[in-house]
Amino acid sequence: MNIAVAAPARTRGRGRPRGNPPTRESIVSAARALFLERGYKRTTVRAVAGAAGVDPALIAYHFGSKKGLFADVMRFQCAHALAADDVLGGDPATLPDRLIDAVTGLWEDADFRELTAQGDEAADVIREYLERELLARLGEFLGGRDATARATAAVTVLGGLIYTRYLNPLPTPAALTPSEIRRLLTPALRAALTPRPPGHRSGRPGGGGSA
Repeated sequence: MNIAVAAPARTRGRGRPRGNPPTRESIVSAARALFLERGYKRTTVRAVAGAAGVDPALIAYHFGSKKGLFADVMRFQCAHALAADDVLGGDPATLPDRLIDAVTGLWEDADFRELTAQGDEAADVIREYLERELLARLGEFLGGRDATARATAAVTVLGGLIYTRYLNPLPTPAALTPSEIRRLLTPALRAALTPRPPGHRSGRPGGGGSA
């Protein structure tokens, strides 16, 4: 006698959903809108999940926490403005101009400025992006034995621009137009990106001079 055995009921797991789950980009887009509308503190993971039409567990899976989600929103903005193909591609001679234009274009955006004003979380993401993303990608693009030193010098110039014009603005830099910023900082950035001559030693704390 054949006895039909009922298939076990499927339970909804809390891991990655099967099929065609909503993309990370759709969640980031919904989160960005809520962070701008309500601010970081008043935006909840449940509210983002509702706006994106997903289970909150999916946000936990992809981003870990609200802080992780906010970091992705900020990184997405930075990566879009500093896209490798647009900024790092093209004529190396005009790379300083493209870098300055990308940074000022990102920070002149009112929505991005609103996001950066939302506490320590934003400052942490900006520091991490400059160190792990921009510096690393710029070093890979430059290549050569002194690529890391040149990328570090360039990011230091750009970081100074961000700090003195946007994060903790000084009156004089804040009053300049983006075109004036480009004119003033392009020579310094070009010098930072220029390959060092053979035998050049970078000045490090505690380092001695040439023998």
